[in-house]
Amino acid sequence: MITWMQRHKKYLIITMWISTIAFIGAGFVGWGQYSYGDKASAIAKVGDIPVSNADLQKSYSRLYAQYAQIFQGNFDEEKAKQFGLQKQAMRQLIDEALMLNLAQSYSLRVSDEELLREIQSQNVFQNNGVFDKDIYQKTLKQNHLTMKSYEDDVRKSLLIRKLLVLFAPEALPLEEELLSSAQGIQDTIGYKILGADMVEVTLSDDNLRQYWEAHKNEYMTLPLYKVSVVKQTRIASHATEKDLLAYYNENKHDFRDGEGAIMDFEAARSKVQDALDDKTTKKAALKKYINFKKGKLDPAVAVEQVALDSSSNLLDADVFKEITELSLQKPFLKPRKSGDSYIIVKLEAVVEPQTKSFEEAKAAVAIAYKESQTARLLQELATQTLAEFTAAKTLTVTPEQIPEIDGLTPKEASVLVKAIFNKQDKRGFITLSHEKIVLYDILEQKLLNTSITDQEKNVIQLKEELLNRGLIQELESVYPVEMYVKGL
Repeated sequence: MITWMQRHKKYLIITMWISTIAFIGAGFVGWGQYSYGDKASAIAKVGDIPVSNADLQKSYSRLYAQYAQIFQGNFDEEKAKQFGLQKQAMRQLIDEALMLNLAQSYSLRVSDEELLREIQSQNVFQNNGVFDKDIYQKTLKQNHLTMKSYEDDVRKSLLIRKLLVLFAPEALPLEEELLSSAQGIQDTIGYKILGADMVEVTLSDDNLRQYWEAHKNEYMTLPLYKVSVVKQTRIASHATEKDLLAYYNENKHDFRDGEGAIMDFEAARSKVQDALDDKTTKKAALKKYINFKKGKLDPAVAVEQVALDSSSNLLDADVFKEITELSLQKPFLKPRKSGDSYIIVKLEAVVEPQTKSFEEAKAAVAIAYKESQTARLLQELATQTLAEFTAAKTLTVTPEQIPEIDGLTPKEASVLVKAIFNKQDKRGFITLSHEKIVLYDILEQKLLNTSITDQEKNVIQLKEELLNRGLIQELESVYPVEMYVKGL
């Protein structure tokens, strides 16, 4: 998936933005942000449409949240950099502004009624399926958005939708037939799986040491962070019934059941008590933080000395990440939640990564050496045996139907079949991993008599992608793009 997204990311941006009306469900805070000074300042201008720093931050956050959902949470700032998310966000804004310029030239507008209808239809603002204005206002506040900025975003999105409706393509019968033919190929292939058990790798100390010498910079100790930690344990708020009820009434939208409905006061009582206790604990932690920072910490307060690296599990991963961003000039981390308590951290020293000795790295070196040698020997075996190999088994496949293949996982089977249909060679081999290669021979190929009635959506989707690509390229020649910040 990563490879596909990297190859198609320019046009994926358009799809993401149009399908996300001012994305707010996951929120902007905590999804990754870029800052370039004054949020109101213009960082670019496209035609008559200015692009502000705030626009860039929101665009980046929306894309970050989208990718995080696609990768099921396995997405962080490092991956964001690999994908060039900052440039994607800027490209998204330029494409948006180009389309808004065109929409203005057509005198397209979004009425207040259309705007209201769209906002009221968004689930995140509903309570039991009905739009709730209090939830709307509070959700925007939690995401650091004003009603005006959010509604401006929704209005822009609706305007672009209206514009693209004018260019909506239709599928012609001949196009459906051609696409159906392209997808209706059936291959009968013979294949043989080569595995790690077919080659032998010698793990002698001499071989491992030689490999380590060539790759020693890949075997480093982790950066070590020496910190002082002050803990603030949970404090009971001793809240009265009046205090509990007042806090509930002010924050009732924070207390929801498993169905997402707001809990009544009695059902939420224990959660309200926990929230007030947490508030009291955090207040005490902030006092300790100030005293710690000023060097006036009460001598009776315990200060624990801890050495941490990324393999430690003493602190939450998010807290550890913040520690890595501290410096000796700014060593203090404000109180952070840890279970029912809060911790305050001061960075004392950083031990930079060091090259591991051969003995320290030996176990990891053995694994890497075995993998690299297994891959090399399997490649040699595949090359040597390809011309005369005898197929161990045969199967029939199409581009759209991936069968179960003995010896392969479903993912490996999918990779194999797609790779074969992308190759021109009748006979060849596909490398699935460092320890698995499949030799194949196409024994027969034929066209299926498939129905073309299901191809309309595929044709329209393909034409929309081509149309969007051509539209953006044409608009770039009409509306000048001025960049005020370098590197975007």
